[in-house]
Amino acid sequence: MIKKLLFILTVLCASVVFSQEKSVNKLVASPNPFFNSTTITFNSTTQQEVLISVRNVLGKTVFTKKINAQKGLNELPFKRNDLSSGMYIYAIQTGNEVISKRFVIR
Repeated sequence: MIKKLLFILTVLCASVVFSQEKSVNKLVASPNPFFNSTTITFNSTTQQEVLISVRNVLGKTVFTKKINAQKGLNELPFKRNDLSSGMYIYAIQTGNEVISKRFVIR
């Protein structure tokens, strides 16, 4: 009996963990590569505060911005300013997840 209850509890816990929907998806920078500016877009399933950051290939953070994302499509213009040409990693962080991708500045 105890083994059956433990098995059921394990299955229920696993289904809850795997069924959690991501709160942010479809992260894209367009155009990519770019010369002066790009637009970072993402979908948010809820209204929430997110942190957007950009790091160089050495891991140094060169840009951060907190925004209040709205449910649905969100856009953030990103300007090159004084950043050198090269590859960068941009990321979006919510309370419990981080999604990152790369873009190239020409």
